[in-house]
Amino acid sequence: MKRKLLPPSEAEDAAINAAIATDPDTFELSDEEFARLRPFSRGPGRPAGSGRKVPVTMRLDADVVAAFRAEGSGWQTRMNDALREWLREHRGAA
Repeated sequence: MKRKLLPPSEAEDAAINAAIATDPDTFELSDEEFARLRPFSRGPGRPAGSGRKVPVTMRLDADVVAAFRAEGSGWQTRMNDALREWLREHRGAA
């Protein structure tokens, strides 16, 4: 069933406008104020990655993850560095 939108009657429109006029938090922008409005932007967003990292899902012991997280922000990078160091020492890679 398709719904049909009905505009308010003149009486309803008058009641709506009267309620708006009594609301202290409502105001109309002047033409100059409206012309100065610009879209809100939070900035460029998340920086692009290197393209070399691969997302993985793995299960680790809680105490291992807690130890890395306890050092604060960047814990995943530190965990990656620890794995890379292990590879260098044990495989001569990375």
